[in-house]
Amino acid sequence: MMTTTTLPDGRRARRRWRGWLLALLVLAGCAAPVPREHASALTPLEAGDTWLGQWAALNAVGHPGESGVALLASGQDAFRLRALLADQAERALDIQTYAMGDDLTTRLLLQRLLGAAEGGVRVRLLLDDLDAAGQGERLAALDSHPRIQVRVYNALAVGRSSLALRVLASLPQASRQHRRMHNKLWLADGAVAIVGGRNLGDEYYSAGAPRNFTDLDLMAIGAVVPSLARSFDLYWNHGLAQPLARFHQASPSAWRALAEGLAAWREADAPYLAALRRQSERGQRTAPVERLHWGEAVALWDPPGKLAWPGRPPLARTLAGALLAQAPTPAMRLTLIFAYFVPGKGGTEWLAALAEAGVEVAVITNALEATDVPLVHGAYQRHRPVLIDRGVALHELKSTSATLGERDAGLGASASALHIKALAIDGEWLFVGSANADPRSVWWNSEIGLLVRSDSLVGAFRALVDRGTHPALSYRVAMSPAGRLTWETRVAGVPQRLEQEPGSRWRHFLAWLGRMLPLAPWL
Repeated sequence: MMTTTTLPDGRRARRRWRGWLLALLVLAGCAAPVPREHASALTPLEAGDTWLGQWAALNAVGHPGESGVALLASGQDAFRLRALLADQAERALDIQTYAMGDDLTTRLLLQRLLGAAEGGVRVRLLLDDLDAAGQGERLAALDSHPRIQVRVYNALAVGRSSLALRVLASLPQASRQHRRMHNKLWLADGAVAIVGGRNLGDEYYSAGAPRNFTDLDLMAIGAVVPSLARSFDLYWNHGLAQPLARFHQASPSAWRALAEGLAAWREADAPYLAALRRQSERGQRTAPVERLHWGEAVALWDPPGKLAWPGRPPLARTLAGALLAQAPTPAMRLTLIFAYFVPGKGGTEWLAALAEAGVEVAVITNALEATDVPLVHGAYQRHRPVLIDRGVALHELKSTSATLGERDAGLGASASALHIKALAIDGEWLFVGSANADPRSVWWNSEIGLLVRSDSLVGAFRALVDRGTHPALSYRVAMSPAGRLTWETRVAGVPQRLEQEPGSRWRHFLAWLGRMLPLAPWL
């Protein structure tokens, strides 16, 4: 005789909800069965069949084993170059980025990527998965083009409809999900590369309001480009890079609607586009840049599997460790420009020892009023007294100043925030990349950069530094006779010394939290 048991309504309801929740999680975690094919960048031989490859080879004559590098300080120049390379590419465009906005410059670049694909160019876009949250429909439409592939790095199957849900869904896997692919790399026809700090978004190309970012890239041709192409392939083919179609799919013709929407949205009379239109009128065979600095160049990047390693990796296996091994010890001058600067005890002691040994050490970073992460600024504040006391010069960029890289920007034109990640050694070596001088870049995120040996390139960089340290644009942090920090600046040509760090009460509170809480190892 079979008996049955009747559950109370409450228990029955809880069991039913648990069943639905389990089913939803299972369905959400089941990625679509999309093949993941191995692919490679163009080889130098293949690149030689393209116009960009021929232009690069022609310029490299007389510079065997060297690389030609251009400094991209102007946001508008950096945008025009990316747009030009998308127009000029004939066979391949490989793009790796941490973030992608939904604004004027991003939409214009997406238009060009679709146009390049229609012209027969293979396009590969590798995006950190955190920033893909909420963009699934647009990315899937882009990915639907037969010659465009989109992959997301360190992906999570759940919580993809918005950034807030994505962050919440990451909590159970926080030990890995807080690590992000922070690399930024453009590669056109395997012949021309761009490396630096710029993501995709108006602020990085001086097209946003009200805040302009001061950023920096290097464009490179020559001997170093195959190494950069290899770095892209290592990330693209790594298991952490998943096809977007496993999480978001669109109809095979969705890219057509995307292209029509981008064309309809475009503001033909936008002032920002005037210079780009003038450049386009000169034809697609315009040289990407007018001047190249030639010298030895080394591509440095974190291993693509770094994000999945347990715990903190050995320093020698990181980009930071490779930079310490490759770059010479400063003998005369060390200049660091970083958006986020958290040197820690070890870094503080190293910089202080250099200064005491007679090396001219200068640091440029964001002022409290200019940074977008006051918590990180608080972690940096801890080390200022020791650095200043032992001879390190500290400059903090103001929030209301000209953008360092904009030749036509006027003082006070708009709020600015430093986004550069660079250092120069002894007037001879320059490193520019995606990595900040903080524990997050060293230990947790993946990064990429170029180390270049070129006197003329460092000279161009020094002009940028001289502008950034001008007292009208930045504060010089100093120590008063009473042992208190002061901020020296110039307003309307008149020198001023502030005894209170500039910044709102809210920013001061967040910075205080950054000093007090044990967050520095994760910032």
